[in-house]
Amino acid sequence: MALTRAIPLIEMDGRNLYYTFIAGAKKIIEHQVELNRINVFPVNDGDTGTNLASTIRSVIESLHPHRSYKITADRIAEATLLNARGNSGIIFAQFFYGLSNETGEFRSVTLKQFAESIQKSVRYVYEAVANPVEGTMLTVIKEWADYIYKRRNKFADFNHLLVNSYEILKKSLAETKSKLEILAQNNVVDAGAKGFVLFVEGIIEFIRTRNIKELISSKSEAVTFPKIEEVISEKPAFRYCTEAIIKNCTIDNKRLKETLGKYGDSVVVAGSDRIRRFHLHTNNPADLFFNLKNKGTITFQKADDMVRQSQAAYNRKWKIALVTDSTCDLDNEFIEKYQINMVPININFGENHYLDKVTIQPDQFYSLLDESPDYPKSSQVNESTFKSLYSHLASYYDSIISVNLSDKLSGTYNSSLKAAQSVSREFNKSITVLNSKNLSGSLGLIVLRIARSIEEGHSHDQIVGMAEKWIRNTRIFVSVKTLKYMIKGGRVSAAKGLVAKLLNINPIVSIDENGKAIVFDKAFNQKANMEKVMGHIRKITSENKIWNYIVLHANNKEAAKWYSEEMEKLTLKKPVSVVNISPVIGANAGVGAASVSLLFD
Repeated sequence: MALTRAIPLIEMDGRNLYYTFIAGAKKIIEHQVELNRINVFPVNDGDTGTNLASTIRSVIESLHPHRSYKITADRIAEATLLNARGNSGIIFAQFFYGLSNETGEFRSVTLKQFAESIQKSVRYVYEAVANPVEGTMLTVIKEWADYIYKRRNKFADFNHLLVNSYEILKKSLAETKSKLEILAQNNVVDAGAKGFVLFVEGIIEFIRTRNIKELISSKSEAVTFPKIEEVISEKPAFRYCTEAIIKNCTIDNKRLKETLGKYGDSVVVAGSDRIRRFHLHTNNPADLFFNLKNKGTITFQKADDMVRQSQAAYNRKWKIALVTDSTCDLDNEFIEKYQINMVPININFGENHYLDKVTIQPDQFYSLLDESPDYPKSSQVNESTFKSLYSHLASYYDSIISVNLSDKLSGTYNSSLKAAQSVSREFNKSITVLNSKNLSGSLGLIVLRIARSIEEGHSHDQIVGMAEKWIRNTRIFVSVKTLKYMIKGGRVSAAKGLVAKLLNINPIVSIDENGKAIVFDKAFNQKANMEKVMGHIRKITSENKIWNYIVLHANNKEAAKWYSEEMEKLTLKKPVSVVNISPVIGANAGVGAASVSLLFD
C-alpha cells in the first residue's frame, strides 16, 4: 500500500486516535459477513464478524473525540470491554484495555511512546486467555506490535510506520493457515486475525485520504460474500458462548479461570478487579452463574447459542430465519426442530443479572424467589442484543421474521424493531418484526404456526399477512394461586392484596385485544377460577375451532394435569406442549399459577 496525500503525523492526540479507530471499526463492520464465513476456530459458529462488529459499534455510536490521547484511550477501552462479544471481541477489547493502562497521562503521544504501549499491551491479551493458541488473533497482534516497537526509531511519523506495518500483517495472517490444522483443512485464515488486519487496513485507508467528514458521514454497509463451500461443518462441543461482567469480584483472575475451566473451554478473562469480563464455552451456563452469584455483582450476561449459530451458517433448513424472545413458552423439541432463535429477557435479583431460561432455569429461579431478599424484576432486551443476532442471521438467511411479546408489557418489541430497521439497511435484507400482543403460551402458538408455515414453503410476505390473523385469534387465561407474589412484585397494592386475601379471592389474568394485561375474572380459590376458565373456553369454542393449545404452570403439575385432561375432553387432542412457565412470567404470576393458551383456526 503506497502512502499518498498523507500529512505527516509526528504526535498523536485523542482526536487522531478516535478517527483512526473509527476508520478501522467501519472496515470491520463492512466485512463482518466475510469474517463470519471463514469462522471455524475455536468453534465453527460463524459469528466472529458479528461479534467484532458488536464490540466496536459502541465506540461509533456513543463516543465523541476528545483532545486528550489518554482520555480517548480510556474511553475506547471501557466501551469495547463493556460491549465485547465473543472470543475475538474480548481479546480485541483487552488489547485496548492494555493500551489504555500502559499509556501515561498524555494529551498526545510520540511514536516512541505509542510503540512502547503497544508492545506492553500484548501481555494483557495473552494473560487474558487461559490456553493461548498461536495462529490466531493473538499471534497477529503480537507480531504487529513487535514490528511497531522495533521500528519506532526508523520512521519519522505515525503514518509511514502504520502503512509499512501492513506487510507484516499480511504475512502473519497468511501463516495462521499453516499454524492451525483446522484452518488448513478448511483453506481459510483465522477469522479473528483477519478482523484485526481489516481494522488496520481501515486505518491505512483513512491515512491515505484524511477525509474526516466522509469518514463520519459514511454509513457502513456489510458486503455480501459467496458461501465458502470448503468449510467443514462440525457440531460445537459446547452449546453456549457465555460472557459476563462481574464488578468487585472477590476472587482473583487465576481462581476465576480455574472455576470457569470446570464448566467448559475457550476461557478468557479481561479487565480489572473493579470490572472483570469473562468468556467461555459451556453447556451449563445456569449452573455456572448459580455458582458465581456470591463471587461479586453480575451486572451483565450473554449466552449465545453456538449450535443455532452453526446451523445458520452450515445447516439451516429454510431460507427464512425465525426469532422470538424467552417469554415464548413452547416445548424445546419445537425450538430445536424449527431452529427458532430465542432471545432471553433480562431478570435481575437486586444487582445480579440473569438471562431468562438460559443462565437461570425455572427450578433455580423459584429457589431464589423464596431465598433472595430482593424480588426479581425483568427488563427488556436492548437494541444491541437484537442487532447482533439480526446481523448474524442476515449473513446467511434471505429474510428474518421476529415475533415478540406485547409492546404493552415490555419495551422489547421496540428494541427489536429499531434493531431490525438498522440491520435491514446494513444488509439490504427483509426483516419483519411482529407485535404478538401476547406472551407465554399464546406467543408460543403464534411462533409454532409461523414455523410450520416456513416449513410448508410459504413466502415471507405470505406468512406476515397470515400472522396478523393468528395474533388476533390467540387467547391466554392464567389462574393465579396466590396474590403473594403479585404483591411482592408491585402488580397489586398491599392494601388490595390484604382485602383479596381476607376474602380468599384469586384472579384470572388475561390479555386484551391491544396486548394489555387485564383481570378477566376472579373466584374464591384456584380450582374455582380454573373451572371458570374452562367454562369460558367451552363457550367461545362453540363458535370457533381450536387449532392448538398449550398448558402452562409455575411448579404446579397437578393443575397442569387437570387443565390438560379437561382440554383434551373438549378438543379431542392433546396439548401441543405442557410447559413450566417462563421464569420472567412466573415472577409476576407467582408459584402455583396455571394457564391455558389457545389459537383458533
